[in-house]
Parts: sequence; structure tokens; C-alpha cells
Amino acid sequence: MDNLFDLGGRRALVTGAASGIGRHIGAVLARAGASVVLLARRRERLEEAAEAIRSEGGTVSVLAADLLDRDALSGIAAKASEPFGSPDILVNAAGVNLRQPVEEITWESWDQTINLNLGVPFFLARMLVPQMKEQGWGRVINFASLQTERAFANSLAYGASKGGVGQLTRAMAEAWSRDGIGCNALAPGFFPTELTAPVFGDDSVSGKLAAQTAIGRNGRMEDLDGTVIWMASRASDYVTGQVVYVDGGFTAK
Repeated sequence: MDNLFDLGGRRALVTGAASGIGRHIGAVLARAGASVVLLARRRERLEEAAEAIRSEGGTVSVLAADLLDRDALSGIAAKASEPFGSPDILVNAAGVNLRQPVEEITWESWDQTINLNLGVPFFLARMLVPQMKEQGWGRVINFASLQTERAFANSLAYGASKGGVGQLTRAMAEAWSRDGIGCNALAPGFFPTELTAPVFGDDSVSGKLAAQTAIGRNGRMEDLDGTVIWMASRASDYVTGQVVYVDGGFTAK
């Protein structure tokens, strides 16, 4: 039974891996046996994350790149395949939430949010899918959000992008799952990251959000581990096109 969750011999690419949830997931996949490529813009932060993984005996490489550079995206996909071979696990953790009031959203900020949160996961996955098809197995793990289902203030563009991620994940599953490629999305509740620093910097706000969960607390990084390994492994072979909320029951209330 334990072999269902073993990622030995797998090759993972994690975007947004310089900090927060993306960085944590890179380490989790490496501990489970995968060879991991960490991708983000900030090389220094990537090297720090990679060194932490190596100190635990993990196999890791880093790739500093800007996913919003459309002309470079195909090259980024190719470079991600150089250290260990073409990834058969893709984790689309890169994202942005500019937290602008509705009146302050511009075409530029709208495009940045939609492109990084919704466009990049599709186009990057499509570049890697042919190799997954060849071996008859692969995993695409997108990042949804509480805002895939709920509306929050000052997050209209972000919420629109994450609502789109839910449908993107279902459409990916329809397109690729017959070839053995599972496509699911993980929707975290409130976890302490750079993106949520304004929330966790205010005890009254974070306390109110914790009270809205069924469990009664906000997330800890380790709460993500089991779901991530399950999604990335053979254990989820018959699960595809799903958005899984790891939110302490926030959306259940």
C-alpha cells in the first residue's frame, strides 16, 4: 500500500517555488522521492530552497525564469527538462493577488493576474503533456483558491482567475486524462505566506478567519502534505478534474 504514495523515479516541476506554498511543496515532493525542479524569478531564494532540500538528501535543481515572458515560455519548458528529463508532475503554484479595489484595477494589472494565474498553467502544461502521454502517466496540479467558490473584497481579478482555474482543471481532465494524465486542483484555505502576510499581520483578521473554519484554526504548511503527495502519486489514479479544498472546512460553513 505504501508504494501507492512513492514518488521515486518521478520528475516534478514546481512553479512559484521561491517562497510560500510552492517552496513547501517542492520539499514535500522531494521527501517523497521525486527529483524536483524549482522554478521562480528570484534565483537567490530558489538556491536557499534547494539547499534546504539537499540537506535532507533530496534531489533538486533550480530554474530562474519569468513565466510572464510569453516568448520565453517554450524555452523555460525545455530547460525544466534538462536536469532530470521531462517532468511527469507539474505543480502550477505561481500566482499573484494584487488586492486592488475594483476602481483601481487597470488593464495592466488585470492582464498580469489572469495571465499568471490562469494562462501560464495551461500553456506550460500543454508543453509538457506530450512527454507525459508518451509514458502513459502524468500529473498536473493546479492551484485554485477559496475564491474559486467565494468572493472576497479587493480581489475581483484574482477571484476571476481562480474561478477560471476550476474550469481549466476540468477541461484539462477532459482533454488529457484518457492518456493517463490526472489533472486536479488544490484549493488552500488561509496559510501563512507572502501573499497572505496582510491577513496574518492582523490578529483580529486572522482570528476571525480561523473562527470561520470548521476546525477552528488557520492552515499550517504541513496540512498540505498528504493531499499534495496523494495528488502527485498513483494513489489518485482514478481521480481527475477535481478541486480539493484543504481549508479546515472554511467552505463547508
